[in-house]
Amino acid sequence: MSITGNTIGYNALKSNKTVVSSGHAEPTPSTTVIIAPSLSPQVKKPPSPSPQGITPPSPSPQDTPPSLVPFTAGVLLIISFVVIFILKARWHGKSEQDQQDVEDDHIKHVPGMPVRFSYQELCVATDNFNERLGRGGFGSVFKGKLGDGTQIAVKRLEKRGQGMSAFLAEAEAIGSLHHFNLVRLIGFCAEKSSRLLVFEYLSNGSLDNWIFTNVQGSFLDWQTRKEIILDIAKGLAYLHEYCRHTIIHLDVKPQNILLDSSFHAKIADFGLSKLINRDMSQVQISMRGTPGYLAPEWRQPLGRITVKVDIYSFGIVLLEIVCARRNVDQSQPESAFHLLTMLQKKGDHEDGVIDIVENLDEYTRSDREEITRMIKVAAWCLQDDPERRPLVSTVLKVLEGVMEVDSNIIYRFSHAMISSPPGNNHISSAPPPASVLSNPR
Repeated sequence: MSITGNTIGYNALKSNKTVVSSGHAEPTPSTTVIIAPSLSPQVKKPPSPSPQGITPPSPSPQDTPPSLVPFTAGVLLIISFVVIFILKARWHGKSEQDQQDVEDDHIKHVPGMPVRFSYQELCVATDNFNERLGRGGFGSVFKGKLGDGTQIAVKRLEKRGQGMSAFLAEAEAIGSLHHFNLVRLIGFCAEKSSRLLVFEYLSNGSLDNWIFTNVQGSFLDWQTRKEIILDIAKGLAYLHEYCRHTIIHLDVKPQNILLDSSFHAKIADFGLSKLINRDMSQVQISMRGTPGYLAPEWRQPLGRITVKVDIYSFGIVLLEIVCARRNVDQSQPESAFHLLTMLQKKGDHEDGVIDIVENLDEYTRSDREEITRMIKVAAWCLQDDPERRPLVSTVLKVLEGVMEVDSNIIYRFSHAMISSPPGNNHISSAPPPASVLSNPR
């Protein structure tokens, strides 16, 4: 037998009837030969056959052929990469879930939000969102009824990409707001991708369905209109001056004023609103609101905004309530197309401002005096220079007869010809940040 390295010569294979390759032997029934691998040439005599019934020992780890070491290491390396990948994927998924849990937990602890509804509960309450009450800046509102018979309005946020942040901001901000002239929040739903807010239901709907004589044939008497104006002013005064933070609504219009069964007005839809600290007098934000109700300072390059933009919008709404028509009415002749244009023409004779009101024969002399004062208040709120506009608390004092209207009102409105399309169309040139409220309260 000749031996070179780990190779067994042909003669040995032939005489022992055993096939051996790379140091491993495959025993025949008659003879078993075990050849250990060697790193240098040397002669190994086959051991004596094992006694019958005794199994030869298995090779030890150090007996593993060198050719298998790289293969084993490669397999272990691949397994390690797979394990690391799986653990990393699980950790990433857990991190996202933890973030979601933190956000949901944050909602749970918002003050003033006593009820957390499941999505299924609200589906049942709204008959699978069957009756739509309206559509706002960030979603639709549906009518519903809870198990105890309480009627509700459910706002479902629909805009993707900002639904969560808008929902969290609104929930955090409006949860602490409590005022009779703000729509009351009952509860909420935060379930997977569903974000819903549950509000009290106001049976008489939005103000625009009542103050315009060409809408649904409805009409409100002067006393009711006057009370509605006072209610709106009280709600705005709370937002601007009396709650913990200053809240600029940014979308005051008849569609966002709701009426209860007794025609008390409540401000709703905070879809574009901005919450700022009380030590801030102004804030720089992108243009947002509804054409026709936008203050002229929105056109300035810096876009520095104060609560006076709400005062301007309130002035437009006041005019619409008093005159029982829209600010811009395309059904009117050209001379009466725009209320501000008419007011500007009549402003040279302050006692003549009441001429912008139609059907004056329906009003008593005392009503006319109040109407004249209301129109002057509106003109005061509509001054081009925001510094010349009053605070809402001052407006309230004038409406209640405690103060007089400013005698230096300028009846020149550079923005008088800006059009105002009807409906809920609004401008929002950028998604609202986290400090924006997103719905009626």
